[in-house]
Amino acid sequence: MKFITGDERKKTVELRELMDQAMEGRSVTVNGAVHTIRDMGEVIFVILRKSAGLVQCVCEAGRMGSDIRALKEESTVEVDGIVMGEERAPHGFEIHLSKIRVLSEPFEVLPLAVSKWKLKTSLETKLSLRPISLRNVRERAKFKLQEGIVRGFREFLSMQGFTEVRTPKITAKGAEGGSNIFRLDYFGKKAVLAQSPQFYKQTMVGVYDRVFEVGPVFRAEKHNTVRHLNEYTGLDLEMGYIDGFEDVMEVEAGFLQYASKLLQQEYREELELLAVTLPRTDRIPQVRFDKAKELVAEKYNRRIRNPYDLEPEEEMLIGRYFKEEYDADFVFVTHYPSKKRPFYAMDDPEDSRFTLSFDLLYKGLEVTTGGQRIHEYQMLLDKIATRNMSTEGMEPYLMIFKYGMPPHGGLGIGLERLTMQLLGEQNVREAALFPRDLGRLEP
Repeated sequence: MKFITGDERKKTVELRELMDQAMEGRSVTVNGAVHTIRDMGEVIFVILRKSAGLVQCVCEAGRMGSDIRALKEESTVEVDGIVMGEERAPHGFEIHLSKIRVLSEPFEVLPLAVSKWKLKTSLETKLSLRPISLRNVRERAKFKLQEGIVRGFREFLSMQGFTEVRTPKITAKGAEGGSNIFRLDYFGKKAVLAQSPQFYKQTMVGVYDRVFEVGPVFRAEKHNTVRHLNEYTGLDLEMGYIDGFEDVMEVEAGFLQYASKLLQQEYREELELLAVTLPRTDRIPQVRFDKAKELVAEKYNRRIRNPYDLEPEEEMLIGRYFKEEYDADFVFVTHYPSKKRPFYAMDDPEDSRFTLSFDLLYKGLEVTTGGQRIHEYQMLLDKIATRNMSTEGMEPYLMIFKYGMPPHGGLGIGLERLTMQLLGEQNVREAALFPRDLGRLEP
């Protein structure tokens, strides 16, 4: 009888193994998709696409008969050959072919030239043909960097004593309130898709002290802008026993520093491929909301129109101001007005018109919202009453405060926005694998 032990080695080798100089001169078997074929007459180059990058294969035209000239792009193959050093090839080596076995062939010619350096087509076409457009090396590189951001988030918080949790996305009530909720029928009961894991991550602070989650967030906002999605990925954390909301900002700064180092060390190829310059994270300035408005109004001769929120243009100008004055890519804007923050936001004891909360702007775009939460039961009830809100349906949430909670705070980061700004893209859909917006449900 045969048993599965989990340690059986495959006969094929991967790109990371091929890059070892000790592999030169050795016979190997490699599999992959045919990214492109360059027939130079006497010599034919076959470029294979692997998950980690491209592998250049080469053979003399007559050596392998007509089979190689019948090869189609996007066929999946398994090849045998000898590894040889070649500075001009990707990763500094190539495989001199002796045999090719076709595993599968495409049924039709590709609708996009994914082997080109850049996809010269519209964003709409790229999204409609997403299963194909993502095969382009530059498109793939974007989401490898996004992987690095998420990996950095998980690794850093785990080292800081946070526990990863998973919270439900079908709930009875929205966490943020308002009308931007996707409503659905749940076996005859009214339910909504979660706007945020807020209530649940606060609940789990009472269990683990420090928690985080990476998961989808749903907002039924009828917008069609370059900065909004109706489903995005939230990087959320919540932490107890804080001295103030500044503790939360310190943790986020630490994450950004860790993620930058991780990208520099292990995603260098993607950074170079996309010409990405990592942001400065060693010193992030912070400025009060009202002061930020005054600074940009004075410097850029802009009238303050909305005293309770930041308009997109103001965010852009704040980012510009701190880049010009302090060479800062990020800036924490603190003490947002209470009327524009959720009911659970802790008001500033020195001036209840403002909250102990913040946004993090990256190159003039809000990528994070966070702050200190109300942790005392009666204070929370008073805030709810002040806003003429009902506690109906909030009993499970209020329960955690009724039976004691430590001072705590947290934040939520929009992964796609953070990625968009890192890449220097102009539309958040470029940073979403399969974006969902006002008009897109497929693919």
